[in-house]
Formats: sequence, C-alpha cells, structure tokens
Amino acid sequence: MNIAVFASHGGSDLQAIIDGCKGGQIDAKVAVVISNNANSMALKRAEREKISHYYLSVKQLGTEEVLAEEILKALEKYSIDMIFLAGYMRMLHVSILDRYHNRIFNIHPALLPKFGGKGMYGMNVHNAVIEAKERESGVTIHRVNAEYDSGEIVAQTIVPVLNNDTAEILAARVLEREHEFLVEVISDIVEGKIQLG
Repeated sequence: MNIAVFASHGGSDLQAIIDGCKGGQIDAKVAVVISNNANSMALKRAEREKISHYYLSVKQLGTEEVLAEEILKALEKYSIDMIFLAGYMRMLHVSILDRYHNRIFNIHPALLPKFGGKGMYGMNVHNAVIEAKERESGVTIHRVNAEYDSGEIVAQTIVPVLNNDTAEILAARVLEREHEFLVEVISDIVEGKIQLG
C-alpha cells in the first residue's frame, strides 16, 4: 500500500510513519510527501529518507484549483492508496476529498469532538485542555471531510492530564503517544481492520 503524507512543519509524525514502515510494523511505504511550506522539516526528512517530495502551495501556484490539480497529479503518479495529514495546516480542496473519499485521515492532539475545529491546532489545543481543567486528553485519528475535525473518528487513545501539567508538558506527553498510536492505527488500516473507501 502506498501512503502519501502531508505535513506543514516539523514532520515528527511523518518520521514515525516512515520508521514504522521501515521497521515492519506497517506493511506499506510512504511513497510521497507533500508540504505547503518550502522550508518545512518534513521535506528535509523526506529528502534524507530518499522519498519523493513536493512543495505545493497557493502562494506558488496562484489558485486553490491549480494547487488541487498539482496535488492530484502527484498522488496519481505514485499510485496513492491512502493520505495521512500529519500536521498539515490547510483545508484540502473538494476535488481531492472526492477523489480519495474515506481514504484521507488526520491526526488531532485531543479527544474529539472536544477541542476541535478552526484554530484548534498545536499549543492552542493543549492550552484549551489545561484551561478547561480536563482530567484526560489524548489523540484522535479521523477521516477528513470538508469541515475541520468533524469526520468519522476511527480511533482514539487517552493520555492523562496530571495535576502539575502545563500545556507544554502535556503537549510532550501527547506527542510521544501520538507517534506510537499513528503506527498502530495505520497498521490496522493497512491490514483491513479499519476500512478504506
């Protein structure tokens, strides 16, 4: 199975997926990496791993429609079966959502439906969890649709919020579990325990 990973910044989730494939926990390969940030660490990681990678953005291409066309060309070139959004800070065009219906997944650093939606990413999520005095946070993997963080939830894992946690401490603990959980869930998708399409 060929996986495309979309990432905007550091790409630590991308690295977890690559390592899971190389280590045999995921019976698939990362065939292409796409980023909307020319300077993202994700593109550097892909280059280091000798994985095909593309910088594709509206700023560079002019319109959402042309961006979507270029993304679809890249996905078709590498016969992509599944797309994983691993810290990708853009909404996907409807043409991509239609073409890969139910085959696009996102990872979110909280227990959706809580702490999701527009603006809820990165430290914003962890700050909100701490301010709400939640006892639990975690990681959600869900299918992607045309609305932020509202697609079908396919898997969740709980990470406790401890009494002395700051948003930064919680973020580090959630990220550590996120990397493991990604590998577990993608493996389940590849093995057919979670349905594609």
